[in-house]
Amino acid sequence: MPAEVLKISRDQPEAHLLEYAARFIRRGEVVGIPTDTLYGLAADPFNLAAVERVFRVKGRTESKALPILIDSMERARMLARELPEVFYRLAKAFWPGALTVIVAASDRLPLKVTGNSGRIALRWPRQPVACKLIEVAGTPLTGTSANLSGFDPCTSAQQVAEQLGERLPLILDAGETERAVASTIVDVRGEDYRMVREGAISEEAILHALTGD
Repeated sequence: MPAEVLKISRDQPEAHLLEYAARFIRRGEVVGIPTDTLYGLAADPFNLAAVERVFRVKGRTESKALPILIDSMERARMLARELPEVFYRLAKAFWPGALTVIVAASDRLPLKVTGNSGRIALRWPRQPVACKLIEVAGTPLTGTSANLSGFDPCTSAQQVAEQLGERLPLILDAGETERAVASTIVDVRGEDYRMVREGAISEEAILHALTGD
């Protein structure tokens, strides 16, 4: 069956729709949701069956880690083994927002979520639907882009439905995303960092946040 597409307010998401979507998450399903960059595939990262379903929906190799969406620094500390000063400077400058930071993962997170790397990619999006769904579902959510692996990413629910409509039970439609560019990814190891992908936030902005130059 094709996915159910539900219109939801971008800025003030309706509580009953969030609870409806959260029930899918709690059952181990995968839901298409908006973020502040692209639409993503949301599932419970602590549920191994749900994690495997994300890989199947996307057609993605399980050797690649799944980004995790959070809604607070407390969740970041829960999911990470340690958070160095570089992480906190980046988070202060760009969270909530379009920055994904890779750090060492806590042992409480299934290794499969990290692509068996032991490292986790965290992002606190500036998008009420995503953040409120995390709160209502009571868990961080996977946040890999909602598209078939190798295909163009999606900036609308309609595009998600066209690519993945037969693979998802539910898509939350909050209209076009604010950006059509993926998040920037920075890998932090101790006090060192490496740009993995320059996206919505420039490398120059990252450098300025870390050095003031």
